[in-house]
Amino acid sequence: MLNLIMQAAPAGAPPNLIQSILPFILIGFVFYFLLIRPQNKRAKEHKAMLAAVVRGDTVVTNGGLIGKVTKVKDNELTLDLGAGVKVKVVAGMLADVRNKTEAANDTAKK
Repeated sequence: MLNLIMQAAPAGAPPNLIQSILPFILIGFVFYFLLIRPQNKRAKEHKAMLAAVVRGDTVVTNGGLIGKVTKVKDNELTLDLGAGVKVKVVAGMLADVRNKTEAANDTAKK
């Protein structure tokens, strides 16, 4: 077996630089297209979803709580979980927006 390996490479022939680096470049492309690019796309979609959350939306948190958004302030949301239970949630912890509603007109005077 060792004799076969020794015969495969001629003695004194330097390895080609392209042949030695090419597998690493191919692995880099595979990682980019199968792992990095889809993750960046999901992160961008999640960020857009968070930016579009308005009062009145029904949302699901990462912990599984389902509630209606009653207040949006910077990076925090106040959710009404029902029966008078209100919870403050960091906006980044939302998993999904279930029912998208029209934006509430908070600036209109009565």
